[in-house]
Amino acid sequence: MFYLIILIFVLGYIAIALEHPFKVDKAATALIIGVLTWSVYILDVEHILSLGFSPAWESLVAQGKDILNLIKPSLTETQWQNSEWIETVQTIKEPYHFVIGELEHHLIDISEILFFLLGAMTIVEVIDQHEGFKVITDKIKTTNKVKLLWIIAIITFFMSAILDNLTTTIVMTALLRKLIDDQKTRWFFVSMVVLSANSGGAWSPIGDVTTIMLWIGGQITAGAIITRVFLPSLVSMLVPLAIVSFTLKGNVKRPLRSEHDTSSIPFHEQLIILGIGVGALLFVPVFKGITHLPPYMGMIFGLGIIWIVTELMHQRKSVDLRRKLSVVNILRRVETTTVFFFLGILTAVACLQSAGHLNILAGWLNTHLGNIYAINTAIGVLSSIVDNVPLVAGAMGMYDVALAGTTGYNAHFIQDGLFWELLAYCAGTGGSILIIGSAAGVAAMGIEKIDFIWYLKKISLLAFIGYASGILTYYLMFS
Repeated sequence: MFYLIILIFVLGYIAIALEHPFKVDKAATALIIGVLTWSVYILDVEHILSLGFSPAWESLVAQGKDILNLIKPSLTETQWQNSEWIETVQTIKEPYHFVIGELEHHLIDISEILFFLLGAMTIVEVIDQHEGFKVITDKIKTTNKVKLLWIIAIITFFMSAILDNLTTTIVMTALLRKLIDDQKTRWFFVSMVVLSANSGGAWSPIGDVTTIMLWIGGQITAGAIITRVFLPSLVSMLVPLAIVSFTLKGNVKRPLRSEHDTSSIPFHEQLIILGIGVGALLFVPVFKGITHLPPYMGMIFGLGIIWIVTELMHQRKSVDLRRKLSVVNILRRVETTTVFFFLGILTAVACLQSAGHLNILAGWLNTHLGNIYAINTAIGVLSSIVDNVPLVAGAMGMYDVALAGTTGYNAHFIQDGLFWELLAYCAGTGGSILIIGSAAGVAAMGIEKIDFIWYLKKISLLAFIGYASGILTYYLMFS
């Protein structure tokens, strides 16, 4: 049954990749593999946990035994039965409760991502419905594909460092819908946005969830990650851009606008909503820094603000226009299938983490590779298949932060050591190799309905070349 979980995940992954030939929405497949993996896990939980691969279970058993040995000798049998520690011991005796607890634990993390995504998508949709992006698109006059691609990619690279790669991808995808009419051309530009957003997020302590983890965990500092990983990240974007610049020809065709669309919203209202919307997105990392609350709290706070502003702004307008521009109506336009896809795929990956599959993978990398460049390169490639968060979490658990002054191989593991910085780069940019390999890619895939196979043929090699170029740059800088 332990291997059946892997089989379910692989078959589901193939079904997602072949979404268009199968004509089955990837969200449905993701939800099914999310439920099936956990169902198999809990139905054979005693055997799976007895294999000793689950780090969470092994840690719980060790803690429970320590508590038992410490507390029980000092209590009578009656006191022990009434003790609060009995719950911990019972948990060890009942693996079923452990799995339920693990699922609930992972659901908290997954829900934070989903609420963040839902809030960001809604804010972007509000800006879009109020024609706020028209303020920006009207300033971008060029229709030359190469020039437009460079403009979009550079904006994305730096914006993702300030916001994060997921939010930036959502914003830029909405922007490209106003700039490019042809679907396949827009797919290409959105895919390059994913690549640029992941590259931009890798060198910022708040640009990607994995860099945030390493920053909070003390493996890296903000100043070091910015100064030492910026150039490799920039190279990972510039190399693919340079390659496609030689092959990309012609001009983009912009979507046609009706007179109603261009005159329904006054310019000052477009500007106000754009300013509030972008300000709400930019405020998220500030809110987190001030309150230390999860980022999704800042996102839904921003959504609440823009919701109130739009309600007050349109009070005296016609019923039809007020209904069209209300957040309640706009919520119906948000791509909820993307949210369900995230829910399913992250739930399935969480099962692999809880049952110990990813722990085995991390141990194998450590044993068989044993070189920080090889290990991190492999982690980056693997992050294009499974979520980079548990992979980075596994690496953080495998290696302790070495003390300053440590010499030899272990010196790579001091704070701001080569291993941790390269891990931040590889985990952040490696996900670009496959469309499903990063939160930014999954969001773009859901919003634009990008075909997995199309991305594999058109973008994956470019992304890998950029990824490898960044690693080589880092190696030349610090080896």
